[in-house]
Parts: sequence; structure tokens; C-alpha cells
Amino acid sequence: MSELILARLGDFNRLGLGVPLLVMALLAMIILPLPPFALDAFFTFNITLSLIIVLAVVYIPRPLDFAVFPTVLLAVTLLRLALNVASTRVVLLEGHTGPDAAGKVIEAFGAVVVGGNYAVGLIVFFILVVINFVVVTKGAARVSEVTARFTLDAMPGKQMAIDADLNAGVVTQEEASRRRNEVREEADFYGAMDGTSKFVRGDAIAGILILLLNVIGGLFVGVLQHDLSFADAGRLYTLLTIGDGLVAQIPSLLLSTSVAIIVTRMSRAQALTEQVIAQVFFSPRILTTAGSVLALLGLLPGMPNIAFLGLAGAALYAGYHLQRREAAAPVSAPVPEPAPATERAELTWDDLAAVDLIGLEVGYRLIPLVDRNQNGPLLGRIKGVRRKLSEDLGFLIQPVHIRDNLELRPSCYRISVLGVPLGEGEIQVDRELAINPGHVSATLTGTRTTDPAFGLEAYWIEPAAREHAQQLGFTVVDPSTVVATHISELLKRNAHKLLGHEEVQELLDRLAAKAPKLVENLTPNALPLSTVVQVIRELLAEKVPARNIRTIAETLTEQAVRTQSVPALVACVREALASDIAQSIFGLSEELAVITLEPSLEQLLGESVERAGEGTPTFEPGLMDKVHEALTQIARRQETAGAPFVLIVNTKLRPWLARLTRFSLPDLNVLAYGEIPQDKSLRVVASVGDN
Repeated sequence: MSELILARLGDFNRLGLGVPLLVMALLAMIILPLPPFALDAFFTFNITLSLIIVLAVVYIPRPLDFAVFPTVLLAVTLLRLALNVASTRVVLLEGHTGPDAAGKVIEAFGAVVVGGNYAVGLIVFFILVVINFVVVTKGAARVSEVTARFTLDAMPGKQMAIDADLNAGVVTQEEASRRRNEVREEADFYGAMDGTSKFVRGDAIAGILILLLNVIGGLFVGVLQHDLSFADAGRLYTLLTIGDGLVAQIPSLLLSTSVAIIVTRMSRAQALTEQVIAQVFFSPRILTTAGSVLALLGLLPGMPNIAFLGLAGAALYAGYHLQRREAAAPVSAPVPEPAPATERAELTWDDLAAVDLIGLEVGYRLIPLVDRNQNGPLLGRIKGVRRKLSEDLGFLIQPVHIRDNLELRPSCYRISVLGVPLGEGEIQVDRELAINPGHVSATLTGTRTTDPAFGLEAYWIEPAAREHAQQLGFTVVDPSTVVATHISELLKRNAHKLLGHEEVQELLDRLAAKAPKLVENLTPNALPLSTVVQVIRELLAEKVPARNIRTIAETLTEQAVRTQSVPALVACVREALASDIAQSIFGLSEELAVITLEPSLEQLLGESVERAGEGTPTFEPGLMDKVHEALTQIARRQETAGAPFVLIVNTKLRPWLARLTRFSLPDLNVLAYGEIPQDKSLRVVASVGDN
């Protein structure tokens, strides 16, 4: 029978009739009189549904797993209010016929639960209302309000943390999208809970008003319409009203409790029972101390000895059992040290260490982060960085050679490429780094520092302060992510140094599997491999990845008959990759916001390039200082507006301006007019002059 009912409900849901039928049922209960047996069925269903919701809240691993809870709570509240209206109508119309006029459920609650004494019933009802309204509902509403505000305040920080993990290669693009959706769902959920808690509070107030109206209305109806005495009318209608009120208040209390439970739970993938056991009954010392105190109380004269001593014995036994289980836990055996070498081998060429393409040196306190035997978390982070950069740049990033360096300070690390140190930093392995994205004015308790990857203000904080820092808007990351992000940023800026002949040959070999004739015509027929390497290196230096190797190869093959100059070939490839470059900067926008040079200034700089010919042009220092200052001011405005920073100039001037601003203005993208896709329109947002 139950399977048939569920099947019919599924059919209604697939037809989109579930919500309309629910609304029609609620209206029918409000407008049409219901027979007593229907009231019994609906009240029983209401109590059962409330119990199911409470159990669902207790057993779900995380609050977000019950994201439909606010809507369900609203629907159940409306159902209960509709039942109150329906039962009030029956009580006032048929109450004079006896205590079973409104059904067996109301009669049972009015007669059995409170013993048929309407004075006791009133007291019990008001106690339930006080517990529901003053304690549970009010507290849950306050927690919902605070949680919603803190969740919304912490949302930017959480989004920045996800972006940091994505840039560090810790997570994939799909995982980052899932986590961003989870952050948005969390904000929506707690925002909805903040509003839904007001429904529960209003329901508690409505219960009091309905009780008073039913009692007063019953007295008038019984005395004036049915010629009952005042005492008989008061007793009969009060018992019916109290039964009706208790039938409604008990589900209301259950739902209020479920609201309080779900808004006070931590967002962890663990059931409530497991959290309570793990966080309350986790220590044998707690249980044995509590048992000892109960035993002392149980030995005092006049105390309920059996109750106290029984619970004391249970607590002491649980503490003893937990202590034995901890003592029986296996202890990992120490790793034996290798035996010292007894004979020194002869020096050979193998003893000369080659220069590492990518190197990471760490102080001795950071060794646990990179020790495979201790499952060092930094190893997985670095692997993720390599995967992410390889996907973004279009070629395989070589492994990072990690070694300890006793010359470094214990908590320091150093990153090098081709043996040349590019950056270093210092981290605290037992703390987390709270980074100020730039819009947070609050300060934190901790060690003030600077984020090594981006130079932002940051604090080393205790792990327990993570949630508080995120609520203030800080981006909080662990030490391994700090190092991995630093490595990722340095490798992106120096990607051209990581590309060699072997990597380019591998790219061409993979392309030859799909387009063998293209690769055959390119090298060595059209261009030597060294020229192809130089072109791709220059593209990487200008933040153009080598993912579209087919277009790069086709363009080089076509242009090789006209020129063998690397700058000219780079310019041709950039124009062929115009759509890729524009999309990486502007996304899918149809209108590109750019910055230009005043015609007189562009002509002046262009003349310097023409005079230099194949050599390096010389620009007047004072003029370039003014240009740099103007571009810096525009960069601040673009950063504030969250818009890309793009300068568009003529083709001959572009490579030189890009080289001059590569390090002083790393966010500036210098494009040539020929690199703008034909299907895009330009909008000039600023112009740099020579005065």
C-alpha cells in the first residue's frame, strides 16, 4: 500500500501537480468543513511528518544536505495553521455534542494527556508555548540571523580561498566550480533559514491567540446558541480547545527544535550523533571525573542513592573502557636509521649534480611538509600546481626537485629556476595564513606578515581562528598552499625559462600524430627547431600559452618564406592567435575596453623604433617616466573597477613597450591593432599623452 502511495506521489511530481495540489488541499481545509475522521487523519499525519523532519535533521551529515528544509518548514507550518482553522470550525459548530465532536485525536489529547482537567491543560499548554516561543524559537531565530550575516560576510573570503587553491593547482576546475556552488548554496540556505525562523515564531504566537479565541468563542456559542450553562460550556469547550492546542503545539515544538538543531550544527560531513560522541565523550578523564562526582553525591545521606550510584558506575565503566581502547591502539614503530657508509667511493662524473630546472629548498622545520614517509601535504600541492600550469601553458612542467638546506632559516624556503633563486619566504607550519584581499579593514590577533606570492597584507593565525577570519572577509590558507601558490606564481611569470628544445620537440611530435605534413613542412624545411623554440619562448614571456600549437605551427610555416626574424614571426603568430588572446583577457565580452596613446606620442615613440632598425631603440628617459606614471594611475583605476588593463599600439611599437613594462606593470597587456579580432568592437577608456 505504501509503495502504491509513493508511486502515485511520484506521478504527481513528474506532472508538476505536487505544489498545486498541496495549495488546493490547504485552501479546502480552510474553506470547507472537515468530518472528524478526516481531522484525525490530518493531525496524525502532521505529527508523523514533524517527527520525520526532526529525525532527518539529526541524521543528515551536513546542514546543506537538507537544503529544502526552509521550504518544507514553511509548508508544514501552513498545514498546521490550516488544520487549526478546520478544527476551530468543527469545535465551535459541533462542540456541544460531546468531547469527541472534533475527532478522537483532539479528545485523546484533551482527556488522556491532561487527565480531563482543563486547569491542568491550560497550564501544560502555556508551559509548552513558553518553551517553544521564549526558549527554542527565540534562540533559533537569533542564531539564524547571526549565522546568515556571518556567512554572507565570509563569502568573498571563501571565494578567494577557492581561487587560491585553483591557482595553486590544489583543485581542478570542476572541483572549484563545485565548491563555489557550495558557498553560494550555503549563503542561500542560511539566508532562507533567517527568514523561515520568523514563520516558526509567528506560529507560536498564533497558537496562543487561537486558544484564547476558541475558549471565548466556545463560551458564547455554548451559552447563547445551545443553552448550556456557563460551567458546562467552559469545561466542554476548554477541554476541546486545549486538546486542539496541544495537537498543534507538539508538532510546532518539534519543528522549532529541528530549526534550532540545524542552525547550530557545524558544516561538517558527519552525523549529529557522531559529532556529539566524538566531541563530548572523547576523553576517559572526563567520564571518570563525572563518575567520581556522581559517586560522592550518591553516598551523601538523603540523596537518591540508587540513581546517582547507578549513573556513576556507568560513567566510570565507560571511562575505563575508553582508556583501555586507547591503550590498545597500535603504535607505529620507529624507522631504523641507515647504517653509516664504511667506505668512500671514488669521485666520478655522476657525483656532479646537474642544475635543477625547478628547485625548492626548505629549512629543517619544513621537512615534514615534503617528507613522503609522513605524507607531506606540500607534495600533493606541488603535483597539483604542475598539472594546472601544464594545462594552462600547453606543455609539461618538469618535476620540482626538493631538498633541505641547512643554510636557510628553519622555517624558510627558496624557489629557483635553472639554479637561479627567484623567490623565498618564511612560513609557520603550525598556523594558517589569513590574507587581506584588499577590502578588509579589520585586524587579527596573530603575527603580521606579507603574502609571499602577491605581496598582500596577511596574518599568521591559530587554526581555531580560521572561521572568525573568514567571516571578516580574509582568505585563509594552510602553509602548504602558501608555498604552492608562491611556486605557481613564480613559474607562471618565468614560463619561458621552462621551455626548451625537448619540450618543443615533444609538442611537435604530438602534433605530427594528427598533422604529419604540417610538422614536416615546418622543421627543418621552413625553420630550424631553435627558431621555433625562440618564438614560443617569447610568446610565453608575453603571457601567450602554447596550447594552440597547431595554429602556431601553421603560421610559422606560412610566414617562414617571408622572414626568419623572431620578432616578426612572433608578431604574425600573435595576430593569428588574436581570438585566443582576446578571450584570455576579456572573456566573451563583445566590446573591448582599451587604453591608447595620443597620436603625437605614438608617432614620437614609433620614430625611435624606426631609427633603431634591427637594434634596440632608445627612448627619452623623462618621457618614458611620464608614460609609466600615467599608466600606473590608469592601472589603479582599472583595478578598482575590476576591469582588464590593456594598452593598444601599432605593431612595431608593441614588443618594445611590452618589454619595458613587463616587470614594472605586470598586469598590463600590450596589444597591437592587428591583434584585435574582427568580430570585436573597441571602447577607449583612457588615452596617454606626451604632456
